[in-house]
Amino acid sequence: MKVVFASNNKHKLDEVRAIIGDSIELLSLSDIHFTDELPETSGTIKGNAEQKAQTLFNSTGLPCFADDTGLEVFALNGEPGVDSAHYAGPQRDSKDNMKKLLSAMDNKINREARFITVIAFVDKNGVKIFEGEVRGYISLEPKGLDGFGYDPVFLPEGYSKSFAELDSSIKNSISHRARAVEQMKNYFHTMQEK
Repeated sequence: MKVVFASNNKHKLDEVRAIIGDSIELLSLSDIHFTDELPETSGTIKGNAEQKAQTLFNSTGLPCFADDTGLEVFALNGEPGVDSAHYAGPQRDSKDNMKKLLSAMDNKINREARFITVIAFVDKNGVKIFEGEVRGYISLEPKGLDGFGYDPVFLPEGYSKSFAELDSSIKNSISHRARAVEQMKNYFHTMQEK
């Protein structure tokens, strides 16, 4: 079974491929030569995932999925949330985003946060939604060199290391994206058994 992931982000593709394994052939946007901009204008994480996946399916007719992820910080009333990727501006720079977040967290006692990933899978049968969440805390400073996005400032519950410090096999077993992808993987297996 071939499925298109609405992304060219190498980190995301590697992470998702590691979880899904070989039972599904995962294609990127560049693999199918898709260069159009996918919309993210719904105002919600779930809505953005659905919007991107539906647009891609309407354009290609191929089974596909899109994800959207947000970091919600409780002391900041859920910010950056749906705006996580461009929190510090349209340049979508991770370092700028982390700098703005840590600045906003100055003098905040409650450092609780959660990462949420919503995956929308679309094929001829319609839309299926998978959601993953991981709770944790915002560190006082970035730690670690691996990962991407806000990984260096997010300490998952039960760990003293940031996502950027954890071995990728550990991160792939506990992350928000891993949890959503695992649900989708189970759905794929159910489909293949029919």
